Amino acid sequence: MKKILLTYSTVDGHTKTICEKILSYCKTSHVDILPIDSSINIKDYDTVVIGASIRYGKYREEIFEFIKENEELLNSKDNAFFSVNVVARKENKNKPETNPYLIKFLNKISWQPKILDVFAGKIDYPKYKFLDKYAIKFIMWITKGPTDTSKVYEFTDWNRVKSFAEKLEL
Repeated sequence: MKKILLTYSTVDGHTKTICEKILSYCKTSHVDILPIDSSINIKDYDTVVIGASIRYGKYREEIFEFIKENEELLNSKDNAFFSVNVVARKENKNKPETNPYLIKFLNKISWQPKILDVFAGKIDYPKYKFLDKYAIKFIMWITKGPTDTSKVYEFTDWNRVKSFAEKLEL
């Protein structure tokens, strides 16, 4: 039986939700979903899947630290990485080879994941604090996205998440 780690870095929780959806497609009986943390011992796992979200154009520093600390082990295992960002809602930016955040991320790290994907995220205006709400609204206005701050907008293509999970052969 394979032992799988789904670890994530998230700001608002949507990346964790995507991990939970991936788990629902797993055929193996031992999968751990954990927030990314330097105390995770990845040598106990056969497969490591990392998910990370973008906020204001950046991944959280913890993702870079985790990869740097575990790069040798990551390379020795089945592994995958997925990015969650709202820019992926656009057709010309929703693939690993066309998503600017994922491309920039891969250029900053030396680890090269075996399986890659990018998923459009979610905007939950009612949940955001005042400054985040209006900063994100401004970004959406510039990029011709939704700006009604009374609504939640989910852009995630759940069929694409399913396809990613199938590639992992979990």
